[in-house]
Amino acid sequence: MPYPRERPRRLRSTPALRRLVRETVLEPQHLVLPMFVREGATEPRPVSSMPGVVQHTTESLRKAAVEAVEAGVGGLMLFAVPEHKDADGSGGYAPDGALNVAIRDVVHEVGDATVVMADLCLDEFTDHGHCGVLTPDGAVDNDATLQAYQRMAVAQAEAGAHVVGPSGMMDGQVGAVRDALDEAGHTGVSILAYAVKYASAFYGPFRDAVESSLTGDRRTYQQDPANAVEALREVRLDVDEGADMVMVKPALSYLDIVTRVRELVDVPVAAYQVSGEYAMIEAAAANGWIDRDRAVEESLLSIRRAGADTILTYWAVDVARRL
Repeated sequence: MPYPRERPRRLRSTPALRRLVRETVLEPQHLVLPMFVREGATEPRPVSSMPGVVQHTTESLRKAAVEAVEAGVGGLMLFAVPEHKDADGSGGYAPDGALNVAIRDVVHEVGDATVVMADLCLDEFTDHGHCGVLTPDGAVDNDATLQAYQRMAVAQAEAGAHVVGPSGMMDGQVGAVRDALDEAGHTGVSILAYAVKYASAFYGPFRDAVESSLTGDRRTYQQDPANAVEALREVRLDVDEGADMVMVKPALSYLDIVTRVRELVDVPVAAYQVSGEYAMIEAAAANGWIDRDRAVEESLLSIRRAGADTILTYWAVDVARRL
């Protein structure tokens, strides 16, 4: 019988060979850790639907930030759980609001040793749970929301954030935020635009983590999971408005979108491995159905392979230490 002349298995025969020809590399600096701080908390509170994730106190947030830096992660994305909410989400832009205090604390603790990012959205601070200001009939008022985002961006920059992440999917949000930052003299603060954010079923555990007050859904502003071309339009708009980086959220169910975005733009591309993706792997591993560490690394490699330069993941520190 004729034997094969081409034998791809030759390059898989030893760990050293596999490492030599590996096409996709996952390193700690590719990972960003999302972190939650709960205003007024006296001890960290576990998030029941996200094993291993907690709502931090001020002190535990600082400690966890230092540990993340020591592990070599690329950045930290901060979210807050305020004690009080209102219809306008005013806690989001109050200088003494929970998130802005957390930014100052983390920057004071780690300085420029990592990239301190802040989620820029009203949903954590509104009593109705939507990402913007509502009209009298209950719809999200796009342009009134942009004004709130501008105030929030300046407050986060003044607190010391290196990067702000407008995530509400309002039309024109990146341009509005860029204008506000520049007018306030914060020209060096970068924008990570949540350019592609789908109305996904995989956000459920996150809403536990931030104790969301959402009534209804966000389908009038987050994207339809059926659409891909629309996502590219959103990305082009955000880059034209001044986004320094763009993000796709969620990651695993939208790897095709990550690839198309990577091919479209010449700015860094991030992807958010969201809470539901995290919870599914943790649950399967807890039941003994999969090898946790291998599944985690494989999932992250798939996001990198699709084209993401940066991955927001709740496993950032765990994986960085193993890498």
